[in-house]
Amino acid sequence: MRTDSSPGTLPAREHLPAGDAGTPVLDVVIPVYNEEKDLQPCVLRLHEHLRRTFPYAFRITIADNASTDTTPLVSQRLEAEIPEVRAFRLEQKGRGRALRTVWSASDAPVLAYMDVDLSTDLNALLPLVAPLISGHSDLAIGSRLARSSRVVRGPKREFISRAYNLILRGSLQARFSDAQCGFKAIRRDVAQVLLPLVEDTGWFFDTEMLVIAERAGLRIHEVPVDWVDDPDSTVHIVKTATEDLKGVWRVGKALATGALPLDRITRPFGDDPRDRDVQDVPKGLARQLVGFCVVGGLSTLFYLLLYSVFRQFCGSQIANALALLVSAVANTAANRRLTFGVRGRGGAVRHQAQGLVVFGIGLALTSGSLAALDAATSDPAHSTELAVLIAANLAATVLRFLLFRAWVFPERDENPSRSTVVTTHTPSTTPSAAPAYGTQQSYVPQQSYVPQQPYAPLPTRPTANHYATAPHTPHTPQSPYNLQSPYAPYTPQSPYDATVPSQPVHPTDTDPRNS
Repeated sequence: MRTDSSPGTLPAREHLPAGDAGTPVLDVVIPVYNEEKDLQPCVLRLHEHLRRTFPYAFRITIADNASTDTTPLVSQRLEAEIPEVRAFRLEQKGRGRALRTVWSASDAPVLAYMDVDLSTDLNALLPLVAPLISGHSDLAIGSRLARSSRVVRGPKREFISRAYNLILRGSLQARFSDAQCGFKAIRRDVAQVLLPLVEDTGWFFDTEMLVIAERAGLRIHEVPVDWVDDPDSTVHIVKTATEDLKGVWRVGKALATGALPLDRITRPFGDDPRDRDVQDVPKGLARQLVGFCVVGGLSTLFYLLLYSVFRQFCGSQIANALALLVSAVANTAANRRLTFGVRGRGGAVRHQAQGLVVFGIGLALTSGSLAALDAATSDPAHSTELAVLIAANLAATVLRFLLFRAWVFPERDENPSRSTVVTTHTPSTTPSAAPAYGTQQSYVPQQSYVPQQPYAPLPTRPTANHYATAPHTPHTPQSPYNLQSPYAPYTPQSPYDATVPSQPVHPTDTDPRNS
């Protein structure tokens, strides 16, 4: 996906190193609202599973978003009794708000969440986070709609889930299979850049995050899960579906207008093979040809329809000029966005002006064809005119694609030395609020640069025998978050302040962050 602005701001993916350290590798967040009955069994079961199977240090964070029952007391008791458990209290409802707040403040390199009912089999947790630890993927989701998933739920929820995902595929062109499964994970460095772009604070939070990540070119790993429906779920289906549809409309509108600053996170990772300068392999040629043909076919139908309408009121030359002018403007806009991947409004006027020049060439071809037809016969049939125009448009189409690719929307060589670009990132010491993507705001990287420190070596988890033999004592928790109080409301701020210079190196060079 090409833009007219700077490259992304995320560092290259790296496998998290193994070793001893005090920071947990995985932080599993459990968002809860009035779950006094299910919270303790859930946390105990999850803790036992992680203690027995997860090879690194971990943390379980209970994100209580404005519960009115005894859920806060249960959370505090679990925090006091289990060293790996932390309790976090928000005074406002919203699952998305809870996840954004805790994930933004967590110091763990891998962040996950799951629903308190534990409908998903916990054996899928390690496969979920493994590609994030290895550096292979950026986000990971559990999928109940994968071919090998085993799911037990009623026909009503099955229909709603599949219909919702069909809506996402049709409206937002989503390629992931299951947006609503409460079983997801993300790398912290990705979350810190991605979360400020997500507006929703409720149930649509997951979908919006995944759509933005996918459109930005991030890699989403899907894990088939075994899932059993919770018949006592308190989710209001109709209200949730309504809010989700509103979210789909809002995100779709932002994507269509180019208001989302996807260039902040698009394709930022290390040595992407698609960015290599390989001889005799034009970049994106096959995809551009397919997109251009689709847009061209639709434009031709639109042009013929306009010509037939205008022909009722004027002569063939004027009808052809008007139809071609209107369809040319639409064709340039569609090719700019869909074929050549240019987003935002920058350069749109120049592109349309160049497109009009290409339109002039097409006009000369088609007008010349009509003139030749009029010279050959004094009263040509309407079907004959259309046939001549189709042939002339096919010839003009080939020339139009070549001009679009080479002149109007040329590939920009961001790196004159033709070497791989490795982007490194360091958070700014002064947090700044992320701009809402409903407003147009350009992203300008700062020039100052401080090398990013790699993650601390991963901790070694005590063995199961250690937990079995060690006497249990009450634990006084220390908050891992940068907050005054673990129960004080937290207002998330943008942890990334766009400090991302690009440093060209050859693929064989050493990453400066590891030196």
